[in-house]
Amino acid sequence: MSDSPPPASSALLAKIQELMLPLLLGVVAALLVANLFPETYAAILHLTPFGHGVELHGHPVDLKFLIDDVFMVLFFGIAAKEIAHSALPGGSLNPPSKALTPLLATVGGVLVPVIVYFGAGYALYRFGAFDELMRIYAIERAPGALDPSFGVIAIGWGIPTATDIALAWLVARQVFGRGRAPVKFLLLLAVGDDAIGLVIIAVVYPDPALPVQPLWLALVAAAALVSWWLRRRGVRRWWLYVLLGGPLAWIGLFNAHVHPALALCAVVPFLPGPSPRALADEDDPVEQLVGDPHRHSPLDDFEHTLKPFVDFGLFFFAFANAGVQMSSFGWLSILIAGSLIGGKIIGVPLFVFGARLMGLRLPDGMGLREVVLAGYVAGLGLTVALFVATQAYPVRIFGPELQGEAKMGALLTLVVGMTAIPLARAIGVRKLSADGTHTATSTTDAARADGPAVVEGSKT
Repeated sequence: MSDSPPPASSALLAKIQELMLPLLLGVVAALLVANLFPETYAAILHLTPFGHGVELHGHPVDLKFLIDDVFMVLFFGIAAKEIAHSALPGGSLNPPSKALTPLLATVGGVLVPVIVYFGAGYALYRFGAFDELMRIYAIERAPGALDPSFGVIAIGWGIPTATDIALAWLVARQVFGRGRAPVKFLLLLAVGDDAIGLVIIAVVYPDPALPVQPLWLALVAAAALVSWWLRRRGVRRWWLYVLLGGPLAWIGLFNAHVHPALALCAVVPFLPGPSPRALADEDDPVEQLVGDPHRHSPLDDFEHTLKPFVDFGLFFFAFANAGVQMSSFGWLSILIAGSLIGGKIIGVPLFVFGARLMGLRLPDGMGLREVVLAGYVAGLGLTVALFVATQAYPVRIFGPELQGEAKMGALLTLVVGMTAIPLARAIGVRKLSADGTHTATSTTDAARADGPAVVEGSKT
């Protein structure tokens, strides 16, 4: 008996979720309200649902705290699920030899943006591009904060390493179609970026006003131990892992002064995942990003249950974090956006070329143009870049101007989504059909254009 088609309302909600419309609408709403009604915007962010004066270790429990420190636990839990899923036997990253080329591309897409950020940032600093920003910072900074210097600019080096996995996947599908090679390559690259990004947030950006208290991290280890014990006991209810391990990890991270949004990263990897055979039988691993209700492992059920809530909740994250004044645009914004987009355009192909010199292969159907375009799309760092910018330049330490310019740099990466398709068509990249071949330009033609040093398909 065939399944009946979903109701029109369910199909509409799924399309809204797939196109990440809540996130994009949140960005637009934040920019409009913050620029037209700045006092109202600030008042909304500081609403206190549990009463005025309620605090946790000096943090007011307001709307922004609930979004950034509580809701984002689920967002990074979903990111951790993608990494854990890919690392399972039979997954895209297991064994690593299956994904060495995109993994090396990931390294290039992280290291080169950082190098570009430091190099271009120091040059701009020496030429006086940040003089006005440093003057404002000297007035706004908290007592004891860094003196105005290049060190203040250097703090933002983690921002241009980010890739927004969901938006990059969405744009990749519009650019390449549903062909498995380029889209899956970009997906693996984005997953690797997410993994590195989680480490950067945890290690590089603890609260500078609150030194890390490592003893509290024992609770994070306890959360992992509880999750491991549940797995050993064969527990299949994902919510038990989250309810028992999640609060322990959150309290441990919060009191250790490491961002508590990473709490589920200590829990989700212990959720039982699908079998290797089930992974091998998946028609399109990229579809994992929007959830498949027919997979019933606890790891997949966790994502399928919570991802709609997270996707629609990203409206509130974007609203709470993307509300920057248009006047905040400055050289730091240009530096961040340029390092992120330009660094990935350079870094991804450069390290792919290095992989080719090592004898590693690209997936069938990919040539130089597809690799460059994948690097360009990976420069779409919006959500994660906004989050990192918030952690890198907390307002109470650095003042609003620095954080505003940094966030504006993250927002500028939206230009990638608006220009990726015209760029693809301009350089001759066409969508791939379901069987992975070019609809207009054949893979063979692409190979001739790009040269045998980059393109190499497998023989069947």
